[in-house]
Amino acid sequence: MVKQTFLHLIDFLRSRIKYLTILMGLIILCMFIALAAGKIYQNWDDDEDRGGIPITDGHFDEDYSTPVYLDQGWSESDSLWYYNITQGSDLIPYDFFMVLEQAGSKELFRSNANFDKYRYLPQKATFFNPDGLAVGFVKDVYKGKEYIGYTCAACHTGQINYQGKAVRIDGGAAMADMVGFLTAMEDAMHKTLSDSEKQERFVKAVLERDNDYDSKDEVLADLNKWTQIMLNYNAVNLSSLEYGYARLDAFGRIYNRVLQHVINKKQARNLMLIATDIDGRRMLTEAQVDLVLNGINETIIGNQQFAIVIDRLMSQQGGYPNLKGEQMLRLREYLFNEPNAPVSYPYLWDITNSDYVQWNALANNAGVGPLGRNAGEVTGVFAILDWKMSDGDFSLGAKISGQNNKTTQIDFTSSIDLVNLQRIENHLKSLKSPLWPEDILGKIDYTKAKKGELLYAQYCQSCHEIIDRNNWNRVVISKLSSLKRVGTDPTMAENSVNYGGKSGNFEYTYQSTDVGDLILGEEAPVAAILTATTRGVVATPDVDKTWIRRWLDWLYTLFASFFYNDIKNSMKQGQYDPDTTAQPFQSLLAYKARPLNGIWATAPYLHNGSVPSLYELLLPAKQADDPEDGEYRPESFTVGSREFDPVKVGFRTSGYEGFVYNTKLKGNLNTGHEYAAGNTEQPNGEILPAMTREQRLQLLEFLKTL
Repeated sequence: MVKQTFLHLIDFLRSRIKYLTILMGLIILCMFIALAAGKIYQNWDDDEDRGGIPITDGHFDEDYSTPVYLDQGWSESDSLWYYNITQGSDLIPYDFFMVLEQAGSKELFRSNANFDKYRYLPQKATFFNPDGLAVGFVKDVYKGKEYIGYTCAACHTGQINYQGKAVRIDGGAAMADMVGFLTAMEDAMHKTLSDSEKQERFVKAVLERDNDYDSKDEVLADLNKWTQIMLNYNAVNLSSLEYGYARLDAFGRIYNRVLQHVINKKQARNLMLIATDIDGRRMLTEAQVDLVLNGINETIIGNQQFAIVIDRLMSQQGGYPNLKGEQMLRLREYLFNEPNAPVSYPYLWDITNSDYVQWNALANNAGVGPLGRNAGEVTGVFAILDWKMSDGDFSLGAKISGQNNKTTQIDFTSSIDLVNLQRIENHLKSLKSPLWPEDILGKIDYTKAKKGELLYAQYCQSCHEIIDRNNWNRVVISKLSSLKRVGTDPTMAENSVNYGGKSGNFEYTYQSTDVGDLILGEEAPVAAILTATTRGVVATPDVDKTWIRRWLDWLYTLFASFFYNDIKNSMKQGQYDPDTTAQPFQSLLAYKARPLNGIWATAPYLHNGSVPSLYELLLPAKQADDPEDGEYRPESFTVGSREFDPVKVGFRTSGYEGFVYNTKLKGNLNTGHEYAAGNTEQPNGEILPAMTREQRLQLLEFLKTL
């Protein structure tokens, strides 16, 4: 009897294993079919102009013909997919963006002229972009609602104009003024609320779209909410240092968004109680603080509730504090950090082949590192972060983010699209650096370039290795130089290490660093808090999908992140101060060098965009005791034009009313990296003689060939 029962049990298990095997086979088959269908769909949009259009009456008097493309390894469909693939960025409701008028006129905010004003790249309607939005703007759908959001292409697509012709650079540095764009959007939304005629036109246009809204009251309630959210974002991230065009303090803004979404009510209350004005007087009484925070979530304040807090702090009614602009900035200093270190938008070719990325090698590129890095990026560009506290039941996101010892844990639900982030990273593997277009920008003098190659080997190659852009297996090794050695503006690197904030639910959690685990206190480095939150996001399947698809997509994303990523964990290289147990982020006080293929298409130069051209990068920054008749990097220059100077290799810097860049301000310093000027020592300690003008031109000619 026992034997017979055992045999029946074996037969039962065998039958179930058979069914389970068939089920797993079907699931895998469905995944491959879905992947194949996705690949076919990805190549659906193949407009021969890649959506590009000619511009007349352009900003700064820049007219250009339909942009042309260089051979960067991408087809028409590759570019258009990259321009229009959502990553989960949700700026404001899509219906609002489509009908919003500019503050001072009836012209739509999304008009091509307005996009061009802020140096975004206007496009015509194509299959993936039916509404003809500019490069890098896309519709995203989250929890059944439609939003306008940013794609990677908004900040990482460049363009060079020369004598009426335009050359589009995929993966290049954008000229965009994101801060100006968002400020103008806030003004337009405020004006729509206050101007009855604008408001009437806006409500009518939104309702006519017959999409997410059914009544005027719904439209106005949501407009008021999103206006406050935009005001909140712009106020929190107001900087005493103007960014202008072509750069952004992305990390400073990401840091602030993370702090805003992890701080709890108790920590916010304590900070408000100790906040003082410029004369040292407390700004808020205990009663005022309690009134401002009445009804606010105890555990995570988040985006929408912070908008309520900001509104109450500035309100003149109901006994609220009625704080003014200067007082709000003082209060901001207690809660957040000033994002005062704008950097150029980095170019993306070779990024998937790099061991470390970001200007100071903040991000390890191995394993799922790119997924975490990109999740942090979307956090900064307006992902909806529906983070909330759970009751402590098992959560992979909580465990991976270090909260497994907590009775209540953060649930990292958000609009961030992990599947698309992995697809984008994989898509960038085929992107190559652009080659100098001799038919447009002029012939390269190869005799000079040959001499310049020898100078490059002597002055540059120890940090900037030469790679073959066609080598599929290339690995880009970042060479770090400490702030003291390279001498460039230190603000960005210093902020990344020194900025801190309230850790919220991460207090008393263990967070790993390269030199051991760090226990976070109530006040903690934002770098550690950011790492914890991105781990939590990556470990959280997309709730905006059915249960089965949610988990299949998540498993595919993790599998693909490891399978397609050839970069392994490795030590940083170069001359930098290493991390220690006393200073676990010390190595971030450095900047990295990378290969210079395609460098001609990425002006302005240095990490903060403080030098307008490659020729001027080879000059020294003027010091107080330098002779007046020497050649120096310009102390001020104008930014915003895309008109190219093929002689100096940079953009036009005068003759128009763009942003005036002052290199004397901290964050804007143009000092350091003066190898060609004989002022910065090589990695071996040698200081080479300053180049002559003829040698600089020879080296410049060689740089055009990379």
